[in-house]
Amino acid sequence: MTSAAQEWAETTEQALLDEALKLAPVHGWTRRTATLAGKALGMSAGETELLIPHGPTDLAALLSRRHDDRALVALAEVHASNLKIRERIRRAVEARLDASASDEPALRRWMGFLALPQNLALGGRLAWESADVLWRWAGDTATDENHYTKRTLLAGILSGAMAVRMTSGRKDALEFVDRRIENVMSFEKWKATTKFRPSQWLNEAAERMGKARYGATAD
Repeated sequence: MTSAAQEWAETTEQALLDEALKLAPVHGWTRRTATLAGKALGMSAGETELLIPHGPTDLAALLSRRHDDRALVALAEVHASNLKIRERIRRAVEARLDASASDEPALRRWMGFLALPQNLALGGRLAWESADVLWRWAGDTATDENHYTKRTLLAGILSGAMAVRMTSGRKDALEFVDRRIENVMSFEKWKATTKFRPSQWLNEAAERMGKARYGATAD
């Protein structure tokens, strides 16, 4: 694909997302929404499907990444290096929550769509992707198992905070974030004092289960 074609595709995807955000509160996060969004831009159903072949799942990913980008814009003037790690994560999650606020009517349907059994894996991938974006902004350079642990924990905090904001508002969501960050920091301190490593624990657990199943072997 040429650069001009790539630019057209990206611009049109964003225009489709704009239209879908208007339609989703009424029609849900569905293939019908994707088709109607294309129609609003003068595109046939076939043309729309060619650009976003997976319909609502493609639009769901576009929305999540748009919110990631908005959060990074808001964080651009925050000097992460001047903040403690818990403050960086708090600011990052706050920015990510605020980045989605203007799309809340459609976001409620988006969250319901991702909660469907067939879409849980997509929701998990998008949450992990958002967590990766925020950790990179925070300056994380870990390449060992901590890289994945940090993102998994933050993805859970972010998903939970979004759900709390939808039901109880921004203030309660940020209080939820503060509590979860405190939990994580306590866990990290415990790991440091005990020299806990997830892979080591799994190996030891497997060894104990093996002995329980087959009995200890003689040396």
